[in-house]
Amino acid sequence: LVPALTRWRQSPEPKPMNLAVAVLAFSGSAGTRRVAAPLRRVGASSHIAASADVPARREMLAATGSVLAASLIAAPASSSAFDLFGAAEKSAWTQVDVPVETILFDVEFDTNQPDHGWVVGNKGTFLETVDGGKKWVQKAFANLDTEDEINYRFTKVSFNQGEGWVIGKPSILLHTKDSGVSWERIPLSPKLPGEPVSITALGGGKAEMCTSQGAIYYTESSGRNWAAKVQETIEATLNRVSSSGVQGASYFAGAITNVVRNAAGEYLAISSRGNFFLTWQPGSDFWIPHNRATSKRISNMGFVSDKLNQGGLWMATNAGGLALLDGKADLSQVQLNFNELKINSAGFGILDVGFKSEDEVYAIGGSGLLLASTDGGKVIFFFFLFFFFF
Repeated sequence: LVPALTRWRQSPEPKPMNLAVAVLAFSGSAGTRRVAAPLRRVGASSHIAASADVPARREMLAATGSVLAASLIAAPASSSAFDLFGAAEKSAWTQVDVPVETILFDVEFDTNQPDHGWVVGNKGTFLETVDGGKKWVQKAFANLDTEDEINYRFTKVSFNQGEGWVIGKPSILLHTKDSGVSWERIPLSPKLPGEPVSITALGGGKAEMCTSQGAIYYTESSGRNWAAKVQETIEATLNRVSSSGVQGASYFAGAITNVVRNAAGEYLAISSRGNFFLTWQPGSDFWIPHNRATSKRISNMGFVSDKLNQGGLWMATNAGGLALLDGKADLSQVQLNFNELKINSAGFGILDVGFKSEDEVYAIGGSGLLLASTDGGKVIFFFFLFFFFF
């Protein structure tokens, strides 16, 4: 890579700013400042009316400059990028600026309004777009105190047919029935095992929530009543099956991370230390723990398709490891046989993987690493996404 870059820099030819097949921009422009909108209460209820930005109230956060990497809009290619093999490749990525500098955790677009989307993040960040992500407007919640709202970390947002849910830390659950025009805070029991880490909008007042201790709850009354779908916490399951050979179970810290739910209602979760993972399928009374694919700790996992028995799982491990599990694997077993993929990630860890189809797959990693495959991961091409300034 270094000799190729050296030859390129020394050549007299005009040099584009970006160097990749698909360029991700992680720098923004310093510029205008945005302030949070004033919010009005609707009657005496706990509903919230979300309003647009106006130059008043308080400044939630500092200047513009953060880039919404989570919602880079894939558009028809228009600009050329230089690749290391001398060919001009077109970029299908567009940089999107957002009016905050906080860390962003999740992005979601409504199923029946593809251009209407939301982003949630640290320090009470709540953004809305109505043009497919080209412009984002800062929002706030009326029944959250002005000083307290900035202390919330909104971690997940989910929408389905105009009905939406938001969860965050400290434990909070917000719900809307009118595409985000007004929001209601749903009370959570102090006896809730763990904090909400996953929420899935199912439409028609229905939703499913998972906590950091593996409790799964279902509602069909817009959050007024919840029914438990798991009979015991993950810690109770591990104590019961302590002799089953789950490596690292004795170090379980009582919490799970990276909780993922597919369209079939199946769940996948990773222990907070990354030393084992768990699966849950509808109708089961408890989670099933599984050993990781290698001695390296798990950094992230996900489903290949909407149904586990059709697509299987992918697992990313520390130092750039990536492995696949066939969908026909017996998930009642603790030890599952993953097929480790031979990739050259230069030691950078894999952060996330996405399957566009059974064959077309992409992965991103540290230091601007982008991996791509057109045969389901058998052969993987890698590119580094950097910005070089001359």
